[in-house]
Amino acid sequence: MDFGTTNTVLAWAHPHAPADPVVFNFLSMRLFAFRSALCFWNEGDDDHPKVASDAGPWAIQRFIELAGDCRFIQSLKSFAASRLFEQTYIFGSAWRFEDLFSRFFREVRNHAHPQLDHLPEDVLVGRPVEYAGSSRPDAALAMQRYEAALAPFGFRRIRQVYEPVAAAFFYAQTLEESATVLVADFGGGTTDFSIIHFDVAKKGEVRAEALGHSGVGVAGDRFDYRIVEHVVLPELGRGTTYRSMGKRLEMPRSCFAGFAQWHELSVMKTSRDFRDFKDVARFSESPELVNRFIRLVESDTGYTLYKSVSDTKEALSREESAPFDFRGPGFDIRTGVTRAQFEAWIAPELEQIEDALDRALADAAIGERDVDRVFLTGGTSFVPAVRRIFERRFGADRVEAGNEFVSIANGLATIGLREDIDQWIVTPQAVKA
Repeated sequence: MDFGTTNTVLAWAHPHAPADPVVFNFLSMRLFAFRSALCFWNEGDDDHPKVASDAGPWAIQRFIELAGDCRFIQSLKSFAASRLFEQTYIFGSAWRFEDLFSRFFREVRNHAHPQLDHLPEDVLVGRPVEYAGSSRPDAALAMQRYEAALAPFGFRRIRQVYEPVAAAFFYAQTLEESATVLVADFGGGTTDFSIIHFDVAKKGEVRAEALGHSGVGVAGDRFDYRIVEHVVLPELGRGTTYRSMGKRLEMPRSCFAGFAQWHELSVMKTSRDFRDFKDVARFSESPELVNRFIRLVESDTGYTLYKSVSDTKEALSREESAPFDFRGPGFDIRTGVTRAQFEAWIAPELEQIEDALDRALADAAIGERDVDRVFLTGGTSFVPAVRRIFERRFGADRVEAGNEFVSIANGLATIGLREDIDQWIVTPQAVKA
């Protein structure tokens, strides 16, 4: 199971056969990637709520149909390792991370019928080298939450493998000779590196040795935030002022900072920070802009904003400039963004990604010339400025990309059948309080 910040992909392991991905039929489409999103709505009334839910593209469809009269939660994985996230309230009931993840997997099974009707006792779950979404992410807590969420489905062994390691095993299936492979996995919340040496025997048997790993809590979501920061937030009142006791003060930044992570935006409207924001908004000197922000959060249109930002980012991977078009609740934001602007905005993140790459090489105790192949996976690998890092350092002839959706799930399934599986299992350590 590749439970990702943006998408979730599952694959079965079969002896003596390629891994088999789980397929979802949505409208006229066959999907391997199931959007990591949940939508809740109330089929009862305020006094006697009857909460219904759906997930994936069906959750998005329901969210659009209900026009904000629901709770839409995305980037759920970003909460996994955070002790700061204890619960969120949905139509009056408290939901912990494990409750949300369990409900999400239940919906995944329903939409995969009959492929997941009979589950095995073992499941391998991918995990980043470094978790994102918290100042002190706790990998052991994330594992405890995964176990609590998945054990009720009958899994007896729930084990974790680094996501870039899984992607490396997927890539290794194409190797015809021994090679040292660097894998860069660009997710929604994290960028992770693994360096593995694969020894390809004559009989097709592949032996593997892990050389080094590293990760950083920077990836696609942070790139998205740079577009939000420079294009959207100035139109929502960030940097404006309000008056209090004769003083002019800046509108609280805490809520605007929530846009840095999509998962925070999805639970913002029930937060204390947002209640405080609305209190001081009454004294705003730019009420039109500030009220846009309030309407956006209260109407739960974070996904609509996410889609507009994502469309612009993807277009900039193909073109030198792209339009940004967001239709909010009662207002529109329309402008253009150039690739040069975008690359200037994400320069700090590119530097952090390259620093993590340096740490991976140092952990493996090898140099750039010792890497035979570089495999890039994940949507952010399409960003030209990201790819240039690897082509500059390793040469374009050694850099490959592809199978962004299925590589990790396929690799996890491949590892699941190996005799040396225990070598690849990650046992996380708890963070000390």
